[in-house]
Amino acid sequence: MVPEDKQSNNKGQFPKMRPKDDRNAPKGPKFNIYWVWGAIAAILLSFQIWGSFNQDGQKINQYQFFQDMLSKGDVDKMVLVSNKNLVRVFIKPDSIKKPYYQNLISKNSMRITTDKGPQFEFTIAKPEIFADDLREFYTKNPVVKEVPRIDETEAEWLSQFIGYIFPIVVIVLIWILLMRKMGGGAGGTGGPGGIFSIGKSKATLFDKGTKVNITFSDVAGLDEAKVEVMEIVDFLKNPKKYTSLGGKIPKGALLVGPPGTGKTLLAKAMAGEAQVPFFSMSGSDFVEMFVGVGASRVRDLFKQAREKSPCIIFIDEIDAIGRARGKNAIMSNDERESTLNQLLVEMDGFGGDSGIIVLAATNRPDVLDSALLRPGRFDRQISIDKPDVKGREAIFKVHLKPIKISNTVDIHKLAEQTPGFAGADIANVCNEAALIAARKGKAGVEMEDFQDAVDRVIGGLEKKNKIISPDEKKIIAYHEAGHAICGWYLEHAYPLLKVTIVPRGTAALGYAQYTPKEQYLYNTDQLLDQICMTLGGRASEEIFFNKISTGAQNDLQQITRTAYAMITVYGMNDKIGNVSFYDPQTENSFTKPYSEETSKMIDEEVRKLIDAAYERTKALLTEKKGDVAKLAEALLDKEVLFQSDVEVLIGKRPFEEKKVLDVDGKDHGPSSTVGEISEGVPPYDSDVTNKALNN
Repeated sequence: MVPEDKQSNNKGQFPKMRPKDDRNAPKGPKFNIYWVWGAIAAILLSFQIWGSFNQDGQKINQYQFFQDMLSKGDVDKMVLVSNKNLVRVFIKPDSIKKPYYQNLISKNSMRITTDKGPQFEFTIAKPEIFADDLREFYTKNPVVKEVPRIDETEAEWLSQFIGYIFPIVVIVLIWILLMRKMGGGAGGTGGPGGIFSIGKSKATLFDKGTKVNITFSDVAGLDEAKVEVMEIVDFLKNPKKYTSLGGKIPKGALLVGPPGTGKTLLAKAMAGEAQVPFFSMSGSDFVEMFVGVGASRVRDLFKQAREKSPCIIFIDEIDAIGRARGKNAIMSNDERESTLNQLLVEMDGFGGDSGIIVLAATNRPDVLDSALLRPGRFDRQISIDKPDVKGREAIFKVHLKPIKISNTVDIHKLAEQTPGFAGADIANVCNEAALIAARKGKAGVEMEDFQDAVDRVIGGLEKKNKIISPDEKKIIAYHEAGHAICGWYLEHAYPLLKVTIVPRGTAALGYAQYTPKEQYLYNTDQLLDQICMTLGGRASEEIFFNKISTGAQNDLQQITRTAYAMITVYGMNDKIGNVSFYDPQTENSFTKPYSEETSKMIDEEVRKLIDAAYERTKALLTEKKGDVAKLAEALLDKEVLFQSDVEVLIGKRPFEEKKVLDVDGKDHGPSSTVGEISEGVPPYDSDVTNKALNN
């Protein structure tokens, strides 16, 4: 299973796929109307600059050349254009044939032409100055015959255009750019964008001819969800198959699950498989800085959908606009509520035979408005949970297809060692393993590389160069040995798989990896054994050093959550009774569903439970003090110990692991999780108490 798309800039929208043979081709420049405006502006500016160059260019040389022509008597007449400061010279027809002028024409020098005239022109500073200079020239050269001069004016349409129209064009361009910025590039399928299409839907349309390379074969570990989604596609392809018996096509389906489990991926596969138009957008795409835009975009989206019916509308992260209304007056948002109201009307406003199915995804179903979840809007809620060991094995097979792996890789064992991992986590493990193998210069990815990748994903980057004093290292070793011995001798605790004192991440100074069974129900004995195992690190420090350290902070957080859940959520306390105070609907409320006296009683019972578990843990580790010391000294020597190493040191675990065999005869039993001694790297814990308290 490929993880949900996290690299797309537009969340919930799918990238347009290129053909395979053209995917690596370089992208050509995008042409739009701004290229035309830019070309016009460049031409006008070049005319202006060219004209200024002509004025400042060969002014002296041109005038001297004109005086030479006058002295030789070659000038027939001249025209003075006073409003342009320009003199046009007409050369006598006989004189233009002289070799001197023909040579200038062949060299294209001084811009002499053989046309009827004018054959030559040059610019002047001012008509008055030119007249004075010409009068002075005739005075100094009385032999030269005066040439007829004609004074006239010409319309300056180009300079007027540049002077008046060009600034207007620049202002219009700036205004258009500002409007596009204000519109946030709005448009999508609703128009070219800008302020005038701000209320248009931004949904990406995948029509029948659009190629999407993701299909249901790319989705692994979600067999039940795939069946539900494939049935929705079949509704649109063969509606009579279902309506012939009097049934109605469902109007909507809600994909619910934790992050990274493949909700958006399933929708992508649906777009790839369905031969009907598919509209995709994110819940945040409805939100804009202008009032009323959200509701307008909802109306436009369903208007387009009716035109393309039968079709599917997919809204990713629908909790952005679908949060419950009126729960918190402080956080109230009229704009968001109006968008939700419009969505409710549209989903229940069109007929049952319109052929529009709304598909949505969220990882926060508890915050959605109840009106949105009722039948008639979202008729189905498709749960997409974290995969079990069989699902993880199928996901590994999908992600390992493009990776070169060695024959030593055991996919089933990898699936067992990654409990609680979602599809995105497994994809990350496969990618990290490939990078680690490439860093080591291997020809293929080996099992060792996958083990390192799992450690890196769970505990963070290994910090071998982190400077730790010998005293601190000894405390860490005995701390981890305490965890390991508790897990080894407590029946319901997780048995050890691996323990290390190599620092990882930002704060973890060491961690232990266990092999729990994947289960859904936990009894009191199991939870108490888990608390004792978690307290093993602190108890070991107190027994061997007569003092405690700050390394147990993460352990204390875990047992506190578990103890409070046992008493306030699961009713596992005789004094409090069979009462559960957990209500996800009032999670953010400032009021408690019990009195101050009950609150004090809960705190006392939690303290009693943890104190009793701690005394039990200390008694166990005192009895097994020699085994703790053996394990700690071995850790100081080797830094990493596996289950086989522990068996050599202290013998086999006294409790037989009851492994569950599937119908195919494969072992789908133990898998692994971790517990750290330092804050900063929370473990992947399969304990439902953590899930309940984190909801």
